[in-house]
Amino acid sequence: MESNFLQISILALIQGLTEFLPISSSAHLQLPALLLGWSDQGLAFDVAVHLGTLLAVVSYFHRDLLSLLKSFLLQIFARPRDEQQQREARLAWLLLMASIPAAVAGVLLYDLVAVYGRNAQLIALSSIVFALLLWWIDARSSHSRSMYDWNWRSALLVGLAQIFALLPGTSRSGVTMTAALQCGFSREASARFSFLLAIPIILGSGGLLVLDVLQGSELELSWSLLLYAAILAGLMALACIHYFLRLITHLGYLPFVIYRVVLGVAILLIA
Repeated sequence: MESNFLQISILALIQGLTEFLPISSSAHLQLPALLLGWSDQGLAFDVAVHLGTLLAVVSYFHRDLLSLLKSFLLQIFARPRDEQQQREARLAWLLLMASIPAAVAGVLLYDLVAVYGRNAQLIALSSIVFALLLWWIDARSSHSRSMYDWNWRSALLVGLAQIFALLPGTSRSGVTMTAALQCGFSREASARFSFLLAIPIILGSGGLLVLDVLQGSELELSWSLLLYAAILAGLMALACIHYFLRLITHLGYLPFVIYRVVLGVAILLIA
């Protein structure tokens, strides 16, 4: 029980730490299995930590989400009262549109991803290639567009780029930030859009995991351990979102790029 508790704690912290940073959660969750031979904690654990990170991003952006929802509903049932509400309504529509490509691809390719999602070589190569792409595009980006400069073309590009996140090791946040930077958005605007876009994606992937759990056998872990994992992952994710948004403008992406390349090479050497 003590060993299992330690594994759950470490894996939940890894999930919370890496879910929203551009460093690939799948690459990091592979490390304990490679280095320590840890077994998979099961689908119920995956659902729990996904729920924890979902609650974290919803909690952090709750004011933004309520404002977007209010403007979105006003546009449907009435009329936005001012220019700010019109911008928010448009942003809400664009977030929904950007979620569609990955949602469709996720449903169609779910079984394929489940089969190849733990391939260490693929995870390592994806981590390296998409890290270098992030560095190259960030260096070339104008960083001139703000959060309300999104249009259907830029949102669709980010949504299509998010499909690549189905490749293990790619990093969903990393690839969406890369696409946003390619469109000329600032680092903060790229990160905020990526985090908001994570909400429907985590909801969708979590829903598929829940279906698998309901169709499967008994839970591998107790409800108390699952609740503990969800809370731990959520608190870590909340801290990561907060400090990442505060530091990214000055810090840039290079430290994350270097880290991902080193991580990818290490996985290739170990696997």
